[in-house]
Amino acid sequence: MGSETMLAIGLMSGTSLDGIDAALIETDGEGLVRPIAFRSEPYSDAARKQLQETTQLALTYEKPRLSPEIGAATEMLTRRHLILIHQLMASAGKDVKEVDVIGFHGQTVAHRPDRGWTWQIGDGGMMAAALGVPVVHELRYADVAAGGQGAPLLPVYHRALLAGAELPVAVLNLGGVGNITFVGKDGTLVAFDTGPANGLVDDWMAQETGKEFDGGGAFAATGTIDKAVLAVMLDNPWFDLAPPKSLDRADFTIQPARGLGAADGAATLTAFTAATVALALDHLPERPTRLIVAGGGRHNATMMAMLSDACEIPVEPIEALGRNGDATEAEGFAYMAVRSLKGLPISFPGTTGVPEPMTGGRLSRP
Repeated sequence: MGSETMLAIGLMSGTSLDGIDAALIETDGEGLVRPIAFRSEPYSDAARKQLQETTQLALTYEKPRLSPEIGAATEMLTRRHLILIHQLMASAGKDVKEVDVIGFHGQTVAHRPDRGWTWQIGDGGMMAAALGVPVVHELRYADVAAGGQGAPLLPVYHRALLAGAELPVAVLNLGGVGNITFVGKDGTLVAFDTGPANGLVDDWMAQETGKEFDGGGAFAATGTIDKAVLAVMLDNPWFDLAPPKSLDRADFTIQPARGLGAADGAATLTAFTAATVALALDHLPERPTRLIVAGGGRHNATMMAMLSDACEIPVEPIEALGRNGDATEAEGFAYMAVRSLKGLPISFPGTTGVPEPMTGGRLSRP
C-alpha cells in the first residue's frame, strides 16, 4: 500500500460525554493529512445519562462482559454514530461508498490496563454492515494485551501535525483526561496521561451549578484558588510515576474540594489541571519550546492562562498550526485506521510502554 492516500472517517466520543465528533480526511497514514470535513453532535440528556450509568456499571466488573444495559448502550451509541456519518458525508458532498476505511474509537466505559484490559463500547461489525465500508475498531486492545497502557494513542498523529515545526514541541490534549505528546528534535515520541483535564471541573459544575461545564472558564475566574486543597490533591504518588502511564476518568474525584464555595471549587480544580501539566513537563526528556493545546480545554481561557503561569513556556491552541482543535481527535482516529489497515505501528514503547512498536485495531469488513 506504501504511500497511497486513502479517504478515511474518524469517530471520537470522549470521556467528557459531550457528544460525538466525526472527521473526514485524506491521508497516507504518514506525513500527509488533508482535512476535508468535520461534524459534531452533542448527546441528548437521555443519551448522556445512559452512557454515565453504563460507565458506572462497567467499572464494577472484574473484566468486560455483556449485559442487557451494556448491549443497549452499545446499540444506541453505534446508531448515533451512523447518523452523524451520513450528515458528515452530506456536508462534504460525497458518498459514503467513496470512503476506504472508518476509524471507530467507541466510548470508553472503563480503562484498566493494570488488570490487562480496556473497554470501549461500540459495534464495529454493525457499522461496517450498515455502511458497506471497512471499520477499524478496538484500537487500544492489542496494546493493552501486550502490556501497554493503551493510551495515549494519538502521539504518532500529533507528530504528523508537527511536520515542519521547530522541535522539541509538546502537544497537550485536554479532554475528560489530559495527555501530553513530546516530539523531540529527532522525532522521538514520549507520551502519557497528565491527570484530569476537564473531567473534575465538569463534575463540579454539574453538582454545584447544574451546568455541564464552565464555559470559557468564566465561573472559575470569579473564584479564589484554595492552596491547601490544591496541595492535598497534588500530594498523590501517581504524579511521581515515570511514564508511560494512563488514567481512567474515575481515578480522581472532586471530594477534596467539598466544602469550598462553588466558584472557589471551580477555580481550585482548574488550577489542579494546570498544575498536573506542569508536573508532567518534568517527566519529559527536555523542556519543549512551546505547548500546543488541543481538545475542549483550549476553549477555557482561565485554564489556558493558568497553564501559561504554571508551565512557564508559550501555550497556544492547536489552531496556531492551522488546525481545527475540535476535530483533532476524530481526525487522529481516521489517520490511525489507515495506519492499521497498512500494518503500520500505532503505539510505541515511548507512548504506551509496549515492548516494541506495534499496530493494532480489529478490522470488520462489510
